[in-house]
Amino acid sequence: MPSARRRRRWAAVLGAAALMAGTGALIAPAQALAATPVDFATHCVPPPIAGIPPIDGTTTAQITVDKAAPKVGDTVTVTYTVTKPAASNPVDLALPADIMTPTGKVTLGGAQSGDLAVAGPKKNDPVPGKGAFPPFSMTGTFTVTAPGAITLSPGDYNIHTSYIMELDTPCTVTNPPAPVSETVTATGGGQTNQRAVQLGTASGKPGATVTVTGSKFTAGATVTVAGRAGAAETADKATVTADAQGAFSTTLTVNDKATSGIVAYEGASWSDDKGAGPAAYSVVDDTPAPPNSQKLNSSVKAGTLSMTQAGDAVSMDAVDFGKGGFSRGSLQTVTVQDFRGGPAGWSLTGKVTDFTGPGGAKIDASKLGWTPVCATKAGSPSTCAAGSPGPVGGAGATLATTPNAALTGGEFTVDARVSLNVPAFTAPGAYSGVLTLTLA
Repeated sequence: MPSARRRRRWAAVLGAAALMAGTGALIAPAQALAATPVDFATHCVPPPIAGIPPIDGTTTAQITVDKAAPKVGDTVTVTYTVTKPAASNPVDLALPADIMTPTGKVTLGGAQSGDLAVAGPKKNDPVPGKGAFPPFSMTGTFTVTAPGAITLSPGDYNIHTSYIMELDTPCTVTNPPAPVSETVTATGGGQTNQRAVQLGTASGKPGATVTVTGSKFTAGATVTVAGRAGAAETADKATVTADAQGAFSTTLTVNDKATSGIVAYEGASWSDDKGAGPAAYSVVDDTPAPPNSQKLNSSVKAGTLSMTQAGDAVSMDAVDFGKGGFSRGSLQTVTVQDFRGGPAGWSLTGKVTDFTGPGGAKIDASKLGWTPVCATKAGSPSTCAAGSPGPVGGAGATLATTPNAALTGGEFTVDARVSLNVPAFTAPGAYSGVLTLTLA
């Protein structure tokens, strides 16, 4: 998912005895964009060992995206979910959980055409003998290269099972393209990097080659094509020279079983400005288990970026009319959990409104300052850095950050000493302001 955002508001109340903060509202993250489920005729070929003829049935599927209105140059994450496969378990033997690896493609049309390779994790519910295959999802990304309406239709897919034997059940769209399930409307003026990469297939055995094509690279540039395992590159690499139109086509041999995507970039190392991808790729590990042994398959699932607070009230020192001065206190502790497991760091920032009081009196937002403190839980890949002491104000200030890195994440606690500089002859009464924290 692009970066997650959380906002919390504390209402601060200044009275004759104390300054305190009231309850705040949590603004929930944006929900997944809606898509249209579609049915389409499918021709599935069971593994030859099953001894049964091809299956001509109906697949129900839908396409979802993380950006419904991207700009040219944006990367759009696409999820292809098959809610009802046309094929089923072709044998009487029940299949255990987590032995199915789906791959497929999504067909782009309209302002941008082509096939997008998608792949899913090895994850499924148990399947009884001759029972229906369960639903599954596959993901991939594409870079928007032209403005206008871009349609997305489900395409061919393959169900690979790894249990006793390695078997494939490929399913093709009988009358391509399948109905449109999702449409995104792209506009111009987005990011300047329009480089894009596509794969000929979304999966292969260790040592297999995959055709990689690219577009919108610098004419004549040397382009590195590399495997990715999460945020880290693998040893699978190849170089190719872009033609006069900035396009290239090459093959990459993928040996690393951990590879989950393929990128292409100009220069000595990956950069967002001169790179494209990752395009989803799944290595199908068909290495047979030794005699009298069992192969154990596991996975690590990426989580989200989130934050919570220890409470919703902050008590601060009282100030006297005629003297004024600083009313001090401490924010309730904020706990940040970064369980995404990717290369992106995060920042926690805050801004405050003016403090309003009786009869229209107010204390300017610039009078609130803080001294941030941040601690990192042992074992976290990232290290938290506190923001600089100083005013918060309406423009905002940084409370804490972690940097981008090959692998980021962890758990962090963030605090701050806050102080409101109250003018000497501020009218007595209750004052309130709103402090908004944003995690991104």
